[in-house]
Amino acid sequence: MKGAVMVYAVIVAGGSGSRIGGKVPKQFLEIGGKSILRRTVEAFEKAPSVGGIVLVVPTDYLGKCREEYTRGGAFSKMKAVVPGGDCRGESVRAGLLCCGGADAVMVHDGARPFVSQDIIARTAEALVENEAVIVAVPSKDTVKIVDEEGFVVETPARKNCFMVQTPQAFKYDAIVKAYEAAGEDLSAFTDDSMVYEAAGLGRVKVIEGSYENKKITTPDDLKG
Repeated sequence: MKGAVMVYAVIVAGGSGSRIGGKVPKQFLEIGGKSILRRTVEAFEKAPSVGGIVLVVPTDYLGKCREEYTRGGAFSKMKAVVPGGDCRGESVRAGLLCCGGADAVMVHDGARPFVSQDIIARTAEALVENEAVIVAVPSKDTVKIVDEEGFVVETPARKNCFMVQTPQAFKYDAIVKAYEAAGEDLSAFTDDSMVYEAAGLGRVKVIEGSYENKKITTPDDLKG
């Protein structure tokens, strides 16, 4: 496509997935005979707009994942498989360090295996004219802002409320600069657009996602 940029995907799968229970992190559970993580990686391997993939995994699974994703030629776009950190932000930062040569990066949850080719393509297209792009869907419910004591302080208009998903995409130099500005403690950041926003680098473009692009978080997410 005209004006296309070289995009790498950083797939973040470094967490323990404790909310789903069990001894195996959720990203390694299987759906239809294939792990959640492998389904996620395959989506970006197939995407024409993605030129490289960096996979961030738990330290205990590093050897297993390097064997599966870097050998045998099944994933020709895989550039590195690296260990994650103590929080999501540290894992993303570890992945970004392996994306030298990329013009832009898409950060995606390893436990979000139903991302469509259309979403990946539209995210890449939006990067041509925007420095920061996130995928989101309109909130189906009314949202309440509450204080520390549990009392409602604000009810924002539902039309302005969106549920954020991944991928979240950024020009590479911008997101690296944002993480540098964030400092060492990244525990307060729940997604990458927060890091970018906190650095005051510019506005974040929101594009339409899909309710099917859900993240596997609880046992109920594996049903249906």
